[in-house]
Amino acid sequence: MSNTANERAVMPKDSSILDSRSLQNSYSTLLPLLHKGMRVLDVGCGTGAISAGIAAVVGEQGTVVGIDSSAHLIAKGKTDHADLTNLILQEADLFAFAPEEKFDLIVSARVLQWLSNPREALVKFRSLLNPGGHISILDYNHTQLEWTPAPPDSMLRFYKAFLDWRADAGMDNEIADHLAAHFEELGFHSIATLNADEVYTRGAPHFAEKAGIWSKVAELRGPQVVEGGFITEAERLQAITEYQAWLDTDAEKMVMKLKDVRAGI
Repeated sequence: MSNTANERAVMPKDSSILDSRSLQNSYSTLLPLLHKGMRVLDVGCGTGAISAGIAAVVGEQGTVVGIDSSAHLIAKGKTDHADLTNLILQEADLFAFAPEEKFDLIVSARVLQWLSNPREALVKFRSLLNPGGHISILDYNHTQLEWTPAPPDSMLRFYKAFLDWRADAGMDNEIADHLAAHFEELGFHSIATLNADEVYTRGAPHFAEKAGIWSKVAELRGPQVVEGGFITEAERLQAITEYQAWLDTDAEKMVMKLKDVRAGI
């Protein structure tokens, strides 16, 4: 049984969820902060799907460094974005990361939710910033997920088990709503919170794929939740089957509560 957040946060080999993201469709609130020539660090970059968009905006005069602890994701990202000369992807542990140059902007999308020590991460971020630099953290409050209509009870049971499994490892299921206080207590300034909710409505492009993320989570993360004793294998499989049927027939809307919280030094 995995007992730590680091162990439970290990990324699956299937990177399809990460690969489907882009700066425009998954972190659009960041766009006004970006300008040509910036040096940007993307922490927990995965396969670099969002990092690549940032690199396009900062241009050849700028540099984007993406770090992730998952070697297989970095390897795929290097292949996917080999044409971007101003994008550097590297396998690295945040707390051991010691670049020669500091950064104008540090971003981290949907990553701090997987840490048991987010405040320590923010302190590390600050140590990597140039004077006057900024941090932008994009993350969820998982406790406020909204489905219309309610999904099958089997998925509600799985979702509760998933959140319990995360909390048991010290992960903050409400991290989006705690980030501003963390920034304030750590002495950051110019703290701002932007609503970045992900709203998926039947009839919109990719609705089944986006609302179907919880089937994917049950497939990819579910075995760990079962291994931890938070739900049975039969319940996990039932949740996947019944949720898929609900998506096909009854699902109308899903809202994942997401915020971009930023601050400066």
